[in-house]
Amino acid sequence: MLLATFKLCAGSSYRHVRNMKGLRHQAVLAIGQELNRRALGGPTPGAWINQVRRRSSLLGSRLEDTLYSDQELAYIRQGEEAMQKALGILSNQEGWKQENQQTNGDKVLSKVVPDVGKVFQLEVVVDQPMERLYEELVERMEAMGEWNPNVKEIKVLQKIGKDTVITHELAAEAAGNLVGPRDFVSVRCAKRRGSTCVLAGMATRFGEMPEQKGVIRGEHGPTCMVLRPLAESPSKTKLTWLLSIDLKGWLPKTIINQVLSQTQVDFAKHLRKHMESSPAPEARC
Repeated sequence: MLLATFKLCAGSSYRHVRNMKGLRHQAVLAIGQELNRRALGGPTPGAWINQVRRRSSLLGSRLEDTLYSDQELAYIRQGEEAMQKALGILSNQEGWKQENQQTNGDKVLSKVVPDVGKVFQLEVVVDQPMERLYEELVERMEAMGEWNPNVKEIKVLQKIGKDTVITHELAAEAAGNLVGPRDFVSVRCAKRRGSTCVLAGMATRFGEMPEQKGVIRGEHGPTCMVLRPLAESPSKTKLTWLLSIDLKGWLPKTIINQVLSQTQVDFAKHLRKHMESSPAPEARC
């Protein structure tokens, strides 16, 4: 079956099915399923299986590209770019200064990054499994406004593949209404790397969601959340949130810094409260 399927994708039959997106997609999935079945059936996959897996992966990438429009591919690449930039910022440990320290250990750090501006980093430990947090923050993203008062609404405007979405977020007023309502249109990308889940995003343009009357449109820079099990207690999760945001409008820097660092502290507090009061759904990551 495997050889026949691979021939269908990569051999003489490829031209014949070049425009048959559904068949191509099924063939790519079939290759992956067959490779996984054979790999699980023996102690280790043979060299030829590894070779075919590499080739089918490259072929799958080319075939999957044809399943999306140019605009959708641009969104996918933008989401991946946001992830790489955000992780690059987090990986540089130099220059961080403490903005906020809570008695429970939650802390907010900040630093100025060239070509990005001031960014904020929240570091907390949540007494919940990583899979459950992933479920809540990704799969149930649109429900965030139900438990986070700083968010009025999050709506998924378009889903592209299994990793990328375009969202519209309406944020509540802040700092005693000194900061009026803002909205954000973003591309978001979610991926798992080993035992770590990364949720990243940045501002984008979406023709079907123009600026709203009476609401200032802000912009997210490269931002991300990193979820990973706590090494000494795997049932708990270390959550790191990099926040890069331009609120637009005229606001003193002191107000902006206060609002953004407090937003992160409040997020951790509301997330814990929500998770503790909600039954655990079936989670996946």
